[in-house]
Amino acid sequence: MAKQQAGNKPTMADQADRHVLYQKSVQAPEAEVAFFDQVFPELRGRKALTMKEDFCGTAYLAAEWCKSDPQRTAIGVDYDEETVEWGRKHNIEAEGGDLADRITLHIDDVRNVTEPKVDIVCAFNFSYCLFEKRNELIDYFKKARESLVDDGLLILDLFGGTECEDVVEEETEIEDEPATYIWEHVAFNPIDHHMKCAIHFEFDDGSRMQNAFTYEWRLWAIPEVRELLEEAGFSKSRVYWEKYEDSDDDDDELEGTGEYEEVTEVENQESWMIYIVAEK
Repeated sequence: MAKQQAGNKPTMADQADRHVLYQKSVQAPEAEVAFFDQVFPELRGRKALTMKEDFCGTAYLAAEWCKSDPQRTAIGVDYDEETVEWGRKHNIEAEGGDLADRITLHIDDVRNVTEPKVDIVCAFNFSYCLFEKRNELIDYFKKARESLVDDGLLILDLFGGTECEDVVEEETEIEDEPATYIWEHVAFNPIDHHMKCAIHFEFDDGSRMQNAFTYEWRLWAIPEVRELLEEAGFSKSRVYWEKYEDSDDDDDELEGTGEYEEVTEVENQESWMIYIVAEK
């Protein structure tokens, strides 16, 4: 995985923890909890206290959710035992207090865990796109719906845009780390929308963690996801799009605000990430 330098001295890539780098470069659990706290009271008139994080990985979001309120509990489900156990050690047990008592982790298929019922089920980082056939995704959505209380919400994220079907690389420096995050679209098949993506990390000493994470999934379109949610029994779905404003550096450039609003019509962009909220 790590590309070594000549000689026996360990490189930065050799010594780096890919989960730490992933959490710092990809995830933003504080913002996601803030979105939950925005949309759930708006739609349901009360505060959400229970959440299930499907495809939870290191359970970073589940931990942040429970840290945000001492009454909150979370369930995390993922089939990757190594990743789940890393998260249990570093994101839950390391926090101390009663956090471990309020988070239940399952190493299992997300479709197998539907109890206890929760206010919110979420599937982020496009993880549900691993289900590439209609019947598979509908089945997952039905199980997610089964996991919800009567007024619960399923919250998904999805990406797209005019450049998402291209073979591209995008580089971002990681704050407080001597490393650069690289998101790569390795391949895209327009016939079935099967997509291969990879995450790499490059370090200041020239070393590289190649294919730290790799993905193969279907690039689902927004209307496809919403239609399948309806077929799975959800009463309604809504699209939340990030608000943009003029950049301070260039009047012709827009930059995201980190705030999301419900929309029914927008102009397409080179790249976007949205939330889809489905009501049971």
